[in-house]
Amino acid sequence: MTSSTITGFVYNTKQVDSKKMVEFLVTSLNLRTSSWISSADDLAECQTQFEGTSVVVVAGGDGTILKTVKEIAPFGIPLVGVNMGRVGFMSELKVDEAHLKLSEYLDGSCRLETRMMLSVTVSSPENGIITSPVHALNDVVVARGQSVRLLDISTAVDGVPLTTYRADGVIVATPTGSTGYALSAGGSILYPEANLIEVQPIAAHTGLREGVVLPADSQVELSIQNNEDGVLSVDSHSEEFLSIGSTVVVEKSPYVAKFLRASDSSAFYSQVTRHLGLTDR
Repeated sequence: MTSSTITGFVYNTKQVDSKKMVEFLVTSLNLRTSSWISSADDLAECQTQFEGTSVVVVAGGDGTILKTVKEIAPFGIPLVGVNMGRVGFMSELKVDEAHLKLSEYLDGSCRLETRMMLSVTVSSPENGIITSPVHALNDVVVARGQSVRLLDISTAVDGVPLTTYRADGVIVATPTGSTGYALSAGGSILYPEANLIEVQPIAAHTGLREGVVLPADSQVELSIQNNEDGVLSVDSHSEEFLSIGSTVVVEKSPYVAKFLRASDSSAFYSQVTRHLGLTDR
């Protein structure tokens, strides 16, 4: 790591130990004059510091990483995750080893892993206004809100009708998101560095019940057809109520998420089996 390199540190405000961890790392690695610290919630206010930042270290769970990626992906900054959450699919470092191994990630000796993201826009049936794109690393979900009734969600791929799902909702996921909500809904596990889009219904009653895996350049359109309002969720953070006839368009984002990895790419498979409780190794 050169003297001109700046390292960002991001913590989760809901975890007291998370902020203590990043402060400890800054001190132990002697980075006080070449780093900045922010909570994930306040990260948007740090954009003026992104230009000179070569890597961002995130202390938290997958949710904290998702918030961080949303802000730094447009700047092409890679990140390193220190797992302080429950699952930690996207983190590689453990808390008790972070201060010993983090320097390996900061000196440029680790491989760069690139993961595709999604872009989502919504068009209103009332005025035809299209919202500004929102970007997601995990998934985009159209689901029923407080109503217990199923939604009729018309789904098209590249302008061609696929099916109308009568279901609790529909998930459009990246390979990274395939091990999250999509997996619990019965979807397939996709290799995280692949360029694919997965469409997975949630508790489908009629229509196509199995998930569909599409090429990354596909455009997926979702529209609620029955007299029920729905909710749009992007990476489980931002939620927007959808009126009847609103069209949600999901496609590959121009941005990618970048991770620094010390492990080989094949380590993903052992990580999956461990996190899913299939092995204790």
